Amino acid sequence: MERKYLFFFFFITLAVIFLARLFYIQVVRDDYKLSAENNVIRIEKVYPGRGFIYDRNQKLLVGNQSAYDLMVTPIKVKELDTALFCKLVNISVTDFQERFEKARNYSRYKPSIFIKQISKEQYAYFQEKLHEFSGFYPQKRILREYPYKSAANVLGFIGEASDNFLAGNPGYQKGDLVGITGIEKSYESVLRGKAGVQYKMVDVHNRVKGSFLEGEYDTLPTPGRDITSTIDIDLQKYGELLMSGKRGSIVAIEPSSGEILALITSPSYDPELMVGRDRTRNYSQLYVDSINKPLYDRGLLAEYPPGSPFKVIDALVGLQEGTLTPSTTYTCHHGFHYGRLHVACHCGTGYPIALRTSISKSCNNYYCNVFKSIIEKYPTSQEGMNAWAHHVKSFGLGKFLNNDLPTGRKGFVPDADYFDKAFGYTRWKAVSTISLGIGQGELLVTPIQMANMSAAIANRGYYYTPHIIKRVNGEKLDDPNYTEPKHTTIDSIHFEEVINGMFDVFEQGTARYSRHDSIEMCGKTGTAENPHGQDHSIFIAFAPRKNPKIAMAIIVENGYWGSRWAAPIASLMIEKYITGEVNRKDMEKRMIEGSLEDEYQKQLEGKYVKNLLTLNNE
Repeated sequence: MERKYLFFFFFITLAVIFLARLFYIQVVRDDYKLSAENNVIRIEKVYPGRGFIYDRNQKLLVGNQSAYDLMVTPIKVKELDTALFCKLVNISVTDFQERFEKARNYSRYKPSIFIKQISKEQYAYFQEKLHEFSGFYPQKRILREYPYKSAANVLGFIGEASDNFLAGNPGYQKGDLVGITGIEKSYESVLRGKAGVQYKMVDVHNRVKGSFLEGEYDTLPTPGRDITSTIDIDLQKYGELLMSGKRGSIVAIEPSSGEILALITSPSYDPELMVGRDRTRNYSQLYVDSINKPLYDRGLLAEYPPGSPFKVIDALVGLQEGTLTPSTTYTCHHGFHYGRLHVACHCGTGYPIALRTSISKSCNNYYCNVFKSIIEKYPTSQEGMNAWAHHVKSFGLGKFLNNDLPTGRKGFVPDADYFDKAFGYTRWKAVSTISLGIGQGELLVTPIQMANMSAAIANRGYYYTPHIIKRVNGEKLDDPNYTEPKHTTIDSIHFEEVINGMFDVFEQGTARYSRHDSIEMCGKTGTAENPHGQDHSIFIAFAPRKNPKIAMAIIVENGYWGSRWAAPIASLMIEKYITGEVNRKDMEKRMIEGSLEDEYQKQLEGKYVKNLLTLNNE
């Protein structure tokens, strides 16, 4: 009898549990009702506005504009007039078939993007007829908008998240837009925001009839945070103008903070090309342009021999090592001579010159001797080379700067191990590597490293890591990597004489024709050897001489020598930044209208002829 009651008790308990669960599902949990009514409810993702990007003076560089993605759920698509549909959305029937097959392969039941980034104007054209095509519906998107047709390499662009990106970032979904390059990529987590969701009632004709349960389940998107960059857009635009018809880069830094004032690569492109339905085609055209390389940021990625600007580093190392004093003199006899070795020089002195004059005249003989004395101070060349390399690297050369830019190269500063392997023996001498004394040989630097080197000299021995962001949502960047100075291995007392020499470069030296009457500028010209054509025109500079506000590096590819292109461009950029205007109109006109396209064309034709001869010989 007891077992009978036990059975009834178990049965009743089980029934109560099932009834309670049904009550919870049908009465308490409305979302099950939501799921049951999915055949008349459309779930739409509400994309947030990405954060705005401003320049250092609060000028808007990147904003937002409304657009639409045309979505499709293949299982809901009925028979339709394909020709009419294609006419409305301006695609071919073949294109329609390919897009639909791709959506079906992705999922027959889940919505996916059929046509991306339709502008408001294009959407207005076909929206009234869209209800005739079941399974298709618009989803509002936020696209980028650029008030200035400038700084494309700095700002970057957004694009649809790739499969690889989605695999490593579970917070994103297929069709989401993410930063691909520039600030958009570096600060994706700041700019992106958080998407919301809307549940909409639709009729059998795919027309929206209103919000489900008056929006009870809707969630609002959270917009991305705004960013204030360090860029001065007026200086950026001016630099891009000066680089018209030339290949190369300009990097300008505020020495007292490490903030990047301008980051110019030339040639570049209009950032608007990366927005809208034509984005893929435009990107492809830019990507395959292997001649001009508009997507290649020369300021961060291009590596060059530093040439004569590196002489100031050798001078500082010599002073620190005690192998050089401000009064040390060498006499140039048309270059450096050591046995059969000859390094030519065109400084035109021919008489004993000391350190300050050696900088303004850019004497190759002087710096070959300075470099030789540094290496030979030590018992072995290996020890001397490693000591030299340690000093050089303290200026941020030969390593990644660990900045907030999404790309870069570390350049190359050779050490003893490198030469032991390169020569295949260990008893090499200083003269075996003498070209390092004049910034040639195995040395490689990027323009941003050279600009940072210039800032370290301007600061008399320290620099701040170059960075591109100043504030996020109005709050100042407070990252020790950017706010704490990095000190070089050179004592501050050694910089003044070198800076005096750099001042003389403008006053009476190789850049005297680029001097400014009221701004004390310091600089160093350079001509870096280029095995593929004319030499590169190089220049580093900072100004004013005391309490400098700007430090920079300019490289004009195949620009012959430093004083021809790079020095005048640097001088004009400094004038523009410090005074707000440029009064030297003749120089400005010459730089803006001056072009090296003929030189680039000759190189291109030379490569073509060389390749043709190679093919014929084969």
